[in-house]
Amino acid sequence: MRNITEITRLDIFDLFQHGYVEESVWFDSRNINYYYFGRLSEIEFLKKLYRLDEMTNNDRRYRNAEEEIQAHTFNSDYELGWVFRDDRFELLKGEDNILLDFLCAVFHPENRYEKGYWKEYLRKINELLRADGYELYESDKMSKRSVFSWRRITQEELASGKFIPFSVRNKKAIEAKNLNLPSIPKKIRSEIINLLNRYDENLYETDETGLNYSISGKQATFRDINENYIPHAFDESGIYSVTEDFDHFIMCNYPSSVFDAIELFSRYSNEEFVDEINLLLKRNNFTYKLAGGKIESSGISLRNTAAIAELGLKELVEQASNLYNSKIISDKQFAVEKIWDALERLKTYYTNLDKKKSVEKIVDDMSNQNDKYKKLFDEEFAQLTKIGNEFRIRHHETNKIDIIDNNYYSYFYHRCFALLELALKYLN
Repeated sequence: MRNITEITRLDIFDLFQHGYVEESVWFDSRNINYYYFGRLSEIEFLKKLYRLDEMTNNDRRYRNAEEEIQAHTFNSDYELGWVFRDDRFELLKGEDNILLDFLCAVFHPENRYEKGYWKEYLRKINELLRADGYELYESDKMSKRSVFSWRRITQEELASGKFIPFSVRNKKAIEAKNLNLPSIPKKIRSEIINLLNRYDENLYETDETGLNYSISGKQATFRDINENYIPHAFDESGIYSVTEDFDHFIMCNYPSSVFDAIELFSRYSNEEFVDEINLLLKRNNFTYKLAGGKIESSGISLRNTAAIAELGLKELVEQASNLYNSKIISDKQFAVEKIWDALERLKTYYTNLDKKKSVEKIVDDMSNQNDKYKKLFDEEFAQLTKIGNEFRIRHHETNKIDIIDNNYYSYFYHRCFALLELALKYLN
């Protein structure tokens, strides 16, 4: 996908190459600069994202890109920002996710220079990205420092310029029942209310006449809900009716409405509230977390690998999972390769049987002897085998259909992942 225009890309590159001018009424204007590689050397940063020793070189005096870049950066005969226009890195002409992953690495706490102007650069880059429908947001913490990921901004958010809460953002998916939202027991809802009460503080705002007034965080949150829709909740008779009670709104409502309350309240709270609400969600096994002011899926990974008895299969599963969650951009390709290797290894799990009969036993166990599910899983094994045979899942195979979009690697990974994860639960 290429929604980020060349105009935006060049503006971002210019920022890293030339900096920006900070005007001041008290002092002379000054130029602000921040190097994209932060606390690292340029070669150290690029090696964390790309397999430079496997990339082609543009200078025949060197064996690969790593040696070439090392030499030219050491001799300072590459101009600052050369990487942004080097086609091998696909930052100018490549898919959106390549540039976005690169920028997330720029602002990663392992790489960024904390005393530098990275926060100012993050703000300016987000202003540029939002014009094309993306933003970088705080998705996690590492040593109490912000880790950033990227996400799409909805058309409604772009058009209105306002924050849109969970249920409104995901209205179509919720109505189509395409969103697997967890049920929220009363006990957890009570804990959420207690958490809101604990972090509820008085805020000071100004009305249209310029008059200052005080409002609590909970009151401001309920006001914001009213600005998006009329709040309803279930009464004792099970009727979904209008409510003016914020606590009742949380206690007797759909999970999506509870998520609205959490998101909107977080805009008036602090990092401690975010940490505690995420701890509460994690402790109760929710696959959602509050990240960058929005409730989002916390993602999926192959868990409980310790329970896999066959060591070769266990190793491949762990390698696939680690590669997919790696910060190295090209590692998603290798993750797909490893998870397909794991699928092939799975087919021979029952070593006392031949490959075909081993698969038949796995499918029998997965389907609980139900013919319709047996047909479904048989066809899925066959389809994934066909994909592995026809597409260039393994990077060394040159006689297969090339994977032309880096986003496809996520699709292939998760499709194979789904069957593999389910099958693992039925192995003897």
